[in-house]
Amino acid sequence: MDHTPQIAPSRPAQLPERPSVDGLEEKWVGVWKDADVYAFDREAALAGPREQVFAVDTPPPTASGTLHLGHVFGYTQADCLARYHRMTGKQVFYPIGWDDNGLPTEKRVQNYYGVRGDASLPYDPDFTPPQRGGEGKSLKAADQVPVSRANFIELCEELTVVDEQAFEEVFRRLGLAIDWNVQYRTIEDRSRAVAQQAFLRNLARGEAYQSEAPGLWDITFQTAVAQAELEARDYPGAYHRVAYHRAGGDPVFIETTRPELICSVVALVAHPDDERYADLVGTTVTSPLFGVEVPVLAHPAAEMDKGAGIAMCCTFGDMTDVVWWRELGLPTRSVITRSGRFQAEVPEWVAGGPGEELYAEHLAGRTTHSAREATVAALRESGDLDGEPTKTQRKANFYERGEKPLEIVTSRQWFIRNGGREEDLRAALIARGDEIDFHPAFMRSRYKNWVEGLNGDWLISRQRFFGVPFPVWYAVDEHGEIDHERVLVADEASLPVDPVNDVPPGYTEEQRDAPGGFTADTDVMDTWATSSLSPQIAAGWPTRGGQGDGSDAELFDAIFPFDMRPQGHDIIRTWLFATVVRAHHEHGSLPWTDAYLNGWILDPDRKKMSKSKGNAATPLGMLEENGTDAVRYWAAAARPGVDTVDDPGQVKVGRRLAIKLLNASKFVLSFGELPEGADEASLVTEPLDRAMLAGLAEVVRRATDAYEAWDYSTALDVTESFFWTFCDDYLELVKERAYGGAFSADGPTSDPSPETLSARAALRLALSVQLRLLAPVVSFATEEVWSWWHEEGSSVHTQPWPVVQELSLPGADDAPPALLSTVGQALAGLRRAKSEAKVKMRTEISAATIAGPASELDQVRSALSDLRAAGKVVGEVAFVDADTLRVGDVALVEDPA
Repeated sequence: MDHTPQIAPSRPAQLPERPSVDGLEEKWVGVWKDADVYAFDREAALAGPREQVFAVDTPPPTASGTLHLGHVFGYTQADCLARYHRMTGKQVFYPIGWDDNGLPTEKRVQNYYGVRGDASLPYDPDFTPPQRGGEGKSLKAADQVPVSRANFIELCEELTVVDEQAFEEVFRRLGLAIDWNVQYRTIEDRSRAVAQQAFLRNLARGEAYQSEAPGLWDITFQTAVAQAELEARDYPGAYHRVAYHRAGGDPVFIETTRPELICSVVALVAHPDDERYADLVGTTVTSPLFGVEVPVLAHPAAEMDKGAGIAMCCTFGDMTDVVWWRELGLPTRSVITRSGRFQAEVPEWVAGGPGEELYAEHLAGRTTHSAREATVAALRESGDLDGEPTKTQRKANFYERGEKPLEIVTSRQWFIRNGGREEDLRAALIARGDEIDFHPAFMRSRYKNWVEGLNGDWLISRQRFFGVPFPVWYAVDEHGEIDHERVLVADEASLPVDPVNDVPPGYTEEQRDAPGGFTADTDVMDTWATSSLSPQIAAGWPTRGGQGDGSDAELFDAIFPFDMRPQGHDIIRTWLFATVVRAHHEHGSLPWTDAYLNGWILDPDRKKMSKSKGNAATPLGMLEENGTDAVRYWAAAARPGVDTVDDPGQVKVGRRLAIKLLNASKFVLSFGELPEGADEASLVTEPLDRAMLAGLAEVVRRATDAYEAWDYSTALDVTESFFWTFCDDYLELVKERAYGGAFSADGPTSDPSPETLSARAALRLALSVQLRLLAPVVSFATEEVWSWWHEEGSSVHTQPWPVVQELSLPGADDAPPALLSTVGQALAGLRRAKSEAKVKMRTEISAATIAGPASELDQVRSALSDLRAAGKVVGEVAFVDADTLRVGDVALVEDPA
């Protein structure tokens, strides 16, 4: 069976006078776009077996500002893998999406236009924002102009389109082999319909539910926050040793960093094994300042070795308070509101007690900081503060994009079950993780550790504007009260809907917010709740009529689950896990078979680059200065999953590789065409040529194995190493033979000898294979060279991946791959002698001795004529047996110049 791939026919080479990597992007990006080189062939994919499709769940970048080097890094690595699979003959489904809804977009719009959304305001069709292009420095947050929900959403739509166009330009310049015909935005009609349909089905099956419960709240952005979005940071605080009182006994001292929450205490909690408090458990104490009687209880989450070993449980100071509140059945005494300030009214459990005046005059309506200062002052005055506060650094939960610690506020929110509270579901999702092939494999433990550590379900509702609305309303009873238990849902056929503007089935607009009518759910979905459906959105999961533009049930059934999910390892807990949860609930399967996790780009201080931290470099300057191939090389040289420091030196190595590829290719192609009808492989007869191709065959095998193992960097490493040997040794050794030893005004002599034809055929074979090996990484230079000698319209990126059989030569295998290395060492020895004598490389050698093992000397003898020509050896070469190969006794002829 013939395994030789069918490569595009060659033509007489058209070589540039001076090859250059500069300008290749402008040339080839346009060609690829016009020719639709990377388009997915839907009909071919549906007609063939599933294994001939490679579907990529491409990350939709957040459309808020500019891309940074981390994007270039991760997307290039995934692109190398996608390009490889395309060259193996697969139909590559490689879409691109834009994650344009959510908090990052809203924050950018606020800064860019100097506005903030206010749901209480009416729409202004003539509104003009106070600025365009600001980054939040010209207007403070307090000075931002309030606008209606509809006006704010319009500005979000306007700016995300601009950002996405800029992103596309960078991605195209980066050479991503994306099918630009398959794009989506997470806020467009189709995406909203898919997200709403999936939610309605989750709700119908009981996987989605609503609950009024304590949850993490960001006071800056005024929204609930999910566990996956937390970031623990050091935060300055102080321990306060405070006395609680028991009847007829000594005070009980606790240590707290949040004395302002004494007014909301519901219990003191000690560890059940702590003998210090064994007699106290089951009794009651009264709180300082407020005189509220609270029980002393036992719970294993109390830390005996922290502080006094007994802690106050407030509702709510931290997540441990929530655990105690839930598991010990404690009452709720919340005082902190969504604004981050204390409630204005005196709480009923404080009213009439000794702390009523303190609360009314010094805590009501105050920030937590002001309330803390007032409480500590009162504790000093009452004598309930034992000593002065001791400063400390404590760990506080922050929203990953926030600047202030999160508070815990009781509110009504939507959740999707994710195993945080159900052992069976958690076990099923852990098992799903075991089904995924992670690359690198150690990333699986990060997934498993995250799922095992969940302490609650996935909170998916956000109190924001620019997002996918929940397709539900609530009935309003005859007294005008909202009945949250009577949820009115949209018909799937009507999706997408906006409950603020649309009405539920069976109602009219006149019944909105009226007794006996309905009211809209004004929350929107967390951005992960939409992007976790990226495979469904991209591949056409049906939305069953309505405005579900882009539905393609036949395609979805044919390619789902996808093959690859490429992403950063930092969002395993969010995007990766959330996508697994949605596919598990909706389809009873994985969303894809393999997950490729790229590392971070680190700044010189070895900190992760990110826009939020202000240390992220933008890629455009690097691309323009060094060329795209150089930047792609830098990204592909990094090992899978490994964090990498931004290294300009590595980029320069990549540029040097691209330049060398152009120049070496021009040399190889400068000899003209082989005899018409000649088979290249049959022309290769010389041992050195056969050895070079045997070595290249081994490179093909190793590079292919590496790509099949998702290891693009090893594939690049073995290919690049061979390429430099090919240039530095082989080209120099066969140069004279390839020329044929003589020239005419028109170039190399005609009627070349078999030895010359052998060199030329080997050069062309090797060039074709190496171009295809390097094409996934050095995408522009390889395309440029390919165009010099193949028919117009042919792209190296749609050519078959090289196989070992291409390099299988007729005749006995009499030329081991080591022959090239051995003769190369001998040539290096001759050059070294000239260098040490400080003469030019063209200086002739009248005599030389080569010592080494017999087998290696035989290899040198088989290519002696090439060695003589490359080393300018005009006299005798002596061979001497020795343990290692070395060159000595070099006699130089006086330089004729």
